[in-house]
Amino acid sequence: MPEYRKDPVVKRWVIISTERAKRPHDFQVTPEEVKTGFCPFDYGNEHTTPPEILAFRPADTQPNTPGWWVRVVSNKFPAVDPELPVDRYGHGMYDAMTGFGYHEVIIETPDHNSTFALFDYKQAEEVIWAYVTRFRMIAKDERVKYILIFRNHGKEGGASLAHPHSQIIATPVVPKTVQEELDGAKDYYSYKERCVFCDMINQERIEGRRIVEENEHFIAFEPYAARFPFETWVLPKRHSHDFGSITEEEVKSFARIMKDVLHRIYIVLNNPPYNFLIHTAPVMDEGKLYYHWHVEIIPRLTRVAGFEWGSGFYINPVPPEDAAKYLVENYQELIEKTKSE
Repeated sequence: MPEYRKDPVVKRWVIISTERAKRPHDFQVTPEEVKTGFCPFDYGNEHTTPPEILAFRPADTQPNTPGWWVRVVSNKFPAVDPELPVDRYGHGMYDAMTGFGYHEVIIETPDHNSTFALFDYKQAEEVIWAYVTRFRMIAKDERVKYILIFRNHGKEGGASLAHPHSQIIATPVVPKTVQEELDGAKDYYSYKERCVFCDMINQERIEGRRIVEENEHFIAFEPYAARFPFETWVLPKRHSHDFGSITEEEVKSFARIMKDVLHRIYIVLNNPPYNFLIHTAPVMDEGKLYYHWHVEIIPRLTRVAGFEWGSGFYINPVPPEDAAKYLVENYQELIEKTKSE
């Protein structure tokens, strides 16, 4: 029968709709048609992008030339502009401000036809180091209040270019979604004097039914009140509110679990479109005691429609326990099947 479940962080209710449930394998998608043609992110086309801000390349190569294995450039069509001042003003009863911010693209590999799920561990680690390096640098700008790192994969996931890339947008305000998490985590801490995310990790490890991957420093699981089929969260086991404080050993573990989880999704769901985003505390160090940075991976398998928009409820037709079981139990079987074909 259907069941309401409450998110312990933001107190949002979701409906796990077993009455309209689909079996997990019903969500395997038809891969998108790969289009060929000019791509500004391709190896050898460095002159067609804005100048690189950061690149991992041999010391004897010049910026904006071949030789790199990860590049970071400004977005050619940015949502925000770092050259603008931070200026708040009113428009009658409305509030507005200038469009200050950073908008950068991390070009994750020279290989146009690869994706994060298919990277080797070293390449995944290099991408994470690019995230960390730019995060720490942008955080030094006192005008910045929040830094969001995210990845859009596939057309339905919002990717305008197929070449593997992710993005960073930094803003002078804290996004509403993150503020709701901060407020919810603070409320929980005020009542229980514990981090709600740490408690979630402990609960998931006790039950074991929703865990997808785990290593020395990180854990990945389907959240109890998952909004979407196969929604997966990745959290550091160590309490940490700030993504920028990640250690060298944690970078290795983080790269490994992200690649492993995304590879499971790639194989089991046949390379679906998805978004992943890193939620971290605001730059001004808010939430040190009660917030916990994490990644939310959201495969784009269902559409948000009228009821969701009108009510704030999400309807998830796949119980997270079933999704976790399917990702864990069918992965190796499908790997072997792929090898034999």
